[in-house]
Amino acid sequence: MKIIFSNKAEKNFDKLPLQIKKKALKQFKPIDMDINYQSLHTKKLKGSDYFEGRIDYHYRFVYRIENETLYIISLGPHDEGLGKK
Repeated sequence: MKIIFSNKAEKNFDKLPLQIKKKALKQFKPIDMDINYQSLHTKKLKGSDYFEGRIDYHYRFVYRIENETLYIISLGPHDEGLGKK
């Protein structure tokens, strides 16, 4: 599965500590096989085609899947990763 970051997500990803970047990339891989993979704690966002996923306890990301492509919309600390800040 191809992964594409939005401009905002790419900027936020670049600011993350190296350890969190590695965790994020690890979390993106199982989405290809199972969108409901247990460690992702996937939730569909109300009224949209987007999903929330968990990088770890403090970091989240919002994504959508279309035509074998994973689009990362936003990521970062909990509220920022969910696009609330």
